Amino acid sequence: MKQTTLFFLATLFFSQFTMAEQKASPVFAVTASTQEFYDQIEALGTLRANESVELTSVVTERVVAIHFESGQRVNQGDVLVTMETRQEEALLAEEKSVLAEAERQLNRISPLVKRGAATESSLTEAQLNIQTAKARITAIESQLKDRQIVAPFSGKLGLRNISVGIMAQPGTVITTLDDDSVMKLDFSIPEIYLSAIKEGNQIQASAAAYPMQTFSGVVQSIDSRVDTATRSIRVRVLLDNPDHILRPGMLMSVKLQKNPRQVIVLPEESLVPRGRKNYVYVVNDNNTAEFKPVKIGARKKGVVEIISGVQAGEQVVTHGTLKIQPGTQVKITAQDDGQTSLVNLLKQSQTLED
Repeated sequence: MKQTTLFFLATLFFSQFTMAEQKASPVFAVTASTQEFYDQIEALGTLRANESVELTSVVTERVVAIHFESGQRVNQGDVLVTMETRQEEALLAEEKSVLAEAERQLNRISPLVKRGAATESSLTEAQLNIQTAKARITAIESQLKDRQIVAPFSGKLGLRNISVGIMAQPGTVITTLDDDSVMKLDFSIPEIYLSAIKEGNQIQASAAAYPMQTFSGVVQSIDSRVDTATRSIRVRVLLDNPDHILRPGMLMSVKLQKNPRQVIVLPEESLVPRGRKNYVYVVNDNNTAEFKPVKIGARKKGVVEIISGVQAGEQVVTHGTLKIQPGTQVKITAQDDGQTSLVNLLKQSQTLED
């Protein structure tokens, strides 16, 4: 609705000059210049944490202590959950006593064997008893470790899913842990664009949650295979996340640049289509409008690539084309740089006329 109103105001503005029978028709124009232009590839990708894991129990045991809260940041090795260990501690104490006794037996038998007062088999048996006791101690210590859930790496915990007193079962998800210092962005691009992306390339990504912010990343790896069903290939980008605002699972838009080149770029409003061809009005040195055919290339938001038909430095009419014809005397009342709004162009023109 707003754009329609602005168009009406612009049309009214130009028509006023016609009604006043001005000798030269007022127009807005842009100075054609060479700019960097490129083909843009857009893709959607899903964020993943650099490292991600679901913390679960591997034993059936009662939880006696929880050392974290939902959403807490933890360091590698921090103890998160402690389970009942009294039985294992008793077994460990018992095995340590067995080991101590086996070592005493070995110390007693060794000199007797040297004097021939004891057999070699008794020495071997004592040594075997020590090895067995040490193996049992190692197994019990492993069982004790299984009854403690520790953070395998530093990161942010998810929601806590258990309470003290619960009987944890193997596979019970206690919480999640994500290393979100660096995020992985996976997306797919058509195979025809494979030559436009390489490992180490810089990319720009954006998220709907942060519309005013752009995130920079580096292409870490490209899949070794093209999907035969979709004819696309997966790409992985690493994004630094020092403020931890990006979250796993977020949808992000990625823009890649292909085939950069220096070309003439004009606002789309300057094009005058006639059938399958496109034309523009160029203001000559004698302030007359020349109707020139142009060959266009790729388009981007609001602008179009001009392959031929316009030279750098020429004045091209952007607004007012409906009121002029080839050879019409024109007066440039505002310079359109392609970024100035129509409202501001009208203000500039009005100021000039005043």
